[in-house]
Formats: sequence, C-alpha cells, structure tokens
Amino acid sequence: MTPIRHILAATDLSPPARHAVNRGFQLAAASGARYTVLHALHLGPLDTLRGLLGDGSAQITQGLEAEAREALAGQLADPAHHQGVAASQQVRCGSPTDVITANADAVDADLLVVGARGEAFLRHALLGSTASRLLRKSTARPVLMVKLAPQQPYRRVLVPVDFSPASAEALRLARRLMPGAHLILMHVFHVPFEGRLSYAGVDEAAIHTYRRRRREDALQHLHALAAGAGVTPGCYSVLVPHGDPAQQIITHEQEHSADLILIGKHGTELTEELLLGSVTRRVLSESRSDVLVIPDPRRAENAHL
Repeated sequence: MTPIRHILAATDLSPPARHAVNRGFQLAAASGARYTVLHALHLGPLDTLRGLLGDGSAQITQGLEAEAREALAGQLADPAHHQGVAASQQVRCGSPTDVITANADAVDADLLVVGARGEAFLRHALLGSTASRLLRKSTARPVLMVKLAPQQPYRRVLVPVDFSPASAEALRLARRLMPGAHLILMHVFHVPFEGRLSYAGVDEAAIHTYRRRRREDALQHLHALAAGAGVTPGCYSVLVPHGDPAQQIITHEQEHSADLILIGKHGTELTEELLLGSVTRRVLSESRSDVLVIPDPRRAENAHL
C-alpha cells in the first residue's frame, strides 16, 4: 500500500478556510505525511493600477506578501490545532488555480485540501469557477473539500462505489488516511430500462425479482471489493439502495451520520462518466459533510506520462 507522503492545503486566510488547514494537520498527524500550507496571493486587481502607481506598485506588492506571510505564520503556530506537525508555509503570487496546481506538482502532493467556503477565491468553492477548475485540472491527485470544523478525526466515511477502478482506489486511500474510521460502502443500483418494463407488459413481481438479483450481485461485489482493498469485515458495512444516486448518497450521509464522503470523478464508460460527474457536483453542493473527490487511476497514470 503506497503511503501518503505529502499533503498540500490551500487557504485564503479566512476563518472558514482554517477548517481545511486544521483538517490537514489531523490527516498529516495520522498518516505521518509532510504538510505544506499554501496561500495564493491574487494580485490581478493591482495590475489595473500599475499605470497610476508606477514604481509604488512594487512596494505595495512586497507589503502584501509580507502581510500574508505574517498572517499565515500566525495561523500555523496555534498549538491547539497543529497536533505536533511542523507545517511548511508558502505564499505565492498568481491565479489561485494555477498556483495550487503548480505547487502540488512541485512537491508531488498526494492530497490537496481546500476549504468549502472562504472570503476570496474559495468563497463559493463548491460551485465557483476556481474549485471547478481545480477539480478538473487535478487529474492525478485527490482533492478534499472541507466544510466542517474538524472536532475529531473522521469516524464514519460513506464510500459510494460504481465498481470502476476509482472505487478500489477510494478504499485504499481511506485506509491510508483514516485507518480508524468505519467505512460505509454503498452502491446505488437500478434495473436497466426499468421504467419501460411495465409498458412492455412485464408484471411487478418480475421487476421485483430483477431488483433482488441486482441487489444480491451488488452485495457480492461490495464484499469482494472490500476484501481486495484489504478492508477487514469489522471495519465496514454495506448498503445497496435503489434509486437516484445523488439523492441516495445525500440521504444515507445523514441517516448514517457520515462525516466524510469519498466519491470518484469518473465512471467506467463515457455515459457513466458524465452521469457521475453530475452526481459528484450535486453531492458537493448538497451534502453536509466533507467530500473527498478521487481521480480515475487511469487518468492519473496518463497525467504522469
């Protein structure tokens, strides 16, 4: 099992973004990974004033960088949150998305951690353009969207799976990052063309039989998936609901008090990939817990080529 070696958290220094930084401390302490906290100083608005400020713009830039470094250092020095982890700090100027991805590549981060709300570029992270671009561009590494203040390590993790390669990777990552968490493996199933079967004269008993068989097959696959990922029986439970995937994920997140959802970016085929993309976006938007988005391992391999 490949260890988590380096975690990179991005913050805009706002109070909500501190949740992501503090969660990163927890994960780094649990995994033994190196930890870097990055602030992207977006100076785009200053560019419009350079003609008026002349040489004074350079002085303003230096002042803003110094102020950001001081604020970041103050957040990282709080012993109530750093849990004995010595975090490296970086302040870089530029577009937040470009700065985050470039630094993630530079340190070869195994995990990106960002806040779900913020005052600047993460203000509408789940639905905003920056986070959307970050999720699209980060084809090689997982991205953790933090919504909640981290009162304790993750305890109950909901893992929706579609049996694609990303499903097995999600379980392996959960074991590395959260070895003490209970995993709730869920596959939302449907019967192909189910809505048309009644119109075709298929009776309800036959449709019920099809559903039962699909559920039984899914249960077998879930247990096989867990065994293949090295998850022991006492460390997980399984769910196989029938219905709309996004709605079932959000419903069971609340029913089972999950504090984290692990979900893949892509499915096994193009149509499923597009569907899962919409499911992922809805889960990011409507769920209450943190969400860890897992890239497709095949795309991650291509990104390194």
